[in-house]
Amino acid sequence: MKPAIVITGTGSCVPEVNVPNSAFLDRHFLDEDGTPFAQPNEVIIEKFQNITEIAERRYARPDQTSKDLGAIAGQKALEDAGWDAEDLDLLIVGQNFGDIEHGSRVMEQMPSIASRVKHEMGIENPNVVAFDVLAGCPGWIQGVLVAEAYLRGGMAKKALVIGCETLSRIVDPHDRDSMIFSDGAGAACFELKDAEEGTGIIGRSAVSYTKNEAYFLKSNPSNNPELDRTDRLIKMKGRKIYEFAIRNVPDAMKAALDNAGVDLSEVKKIFMHQANAKLDHAVGERLYKLYGMKADLDAVMPMSIQWMGNSSVATVPTLLDMVRHENYQGHSVAKGDVVLFASVGAGMNINAFVYRF
Repeated sequence: MKPAIVITGTGSCVPEVNVPNSAFLDRHFLDEDGTPFAQPNEVIIEKFQNITEIAERRYARPDQTSKDLGAIAGQKALEDAGWDAEDLDLLIVGQNFGDIEHGSRVMEQMPSIASRVKHEMGIENPNVVAFDVLAGCPGWIQGVLVAEAYLRGGMAKKALVIGCETLSRIVDPHDRDSMIFSDGAGAACFELKDAEEGTGIIGRSAVSYTKNEAYFLKSNPSNNPELDRTDRLIKMKGRKIYEFAIRNVPDAMKAALDNAGVDLSEVKKIFMHQANAKLDHAVGERLYKLYGMKADLDAVMPMSIQWMGNSSVATVPTLLDMVRHENYQGHSVAKGDVVLFASVGAGMNINAFVYRF
């Protein structure tokens, strides 16, 4: 037996409000220069679904903000682990836009969402250190890597890492890309404990591309020039992100496997950030090509984008929780299984880690 960093519990919060694609039929979509599109919304939405496979997405209730979703997911993870919240050493929240009240565009970042989540969870122990990680959609995985450093460095023994976001509050209703984004939260408990050698987190990688890629995702005013130009709404260069991701994410995933000393043939599941289905499939296929292998992504890569949308930092931990507890889409993990986690997003950041159950 050797000290290992293992997952002892997971939890998630899938928001209750279901928004189908038909909800966007009456939207006034505009191009970046403010001109309307020639195609009717029926055609725009059909093309959107064919590319992303998104048919519906989940939004938080009007009375909920990101901290509420995060607290729910975090509490479920603690209950799954059988932990008392007061015994935590570390509470890390991956997020990007803070707390945004329904009907508002104000992004509240102080105090941190981690502090707000800790407050919502009723944790009184001041030794539970709480802070946020802002790294785009890879925020939860980056939080896991930070927690690993704390745990391996002897600064913590028990860590709760949460990813929570309410992207529906910060999208431009005149932008077609607004249909991609959604809300949610996922969480996992990580503990430094004696375990079989070669289990837990066994490899990792992280890179940041900023020379030409820093502003592929950024905050800008609405595509509607008549609206407030001081508004800051999520905007992305979809084609550039797609090309960037399929070119660079497979290499980062391979780097994590190399760091772990693991071949792709040993990987049972890939928990990939749910950006859009076309991108995820392309990344998966290119990863397998690096190893000269034929990809069977349906068997290896669980997907939630079709009914949950892109909930940013929440997608990976939510997928993990559903697979662990629900045999989601027939996917499951068992003792000894090697899994690969990976994400890409604003920064542009890419990260990954390898875990053996």
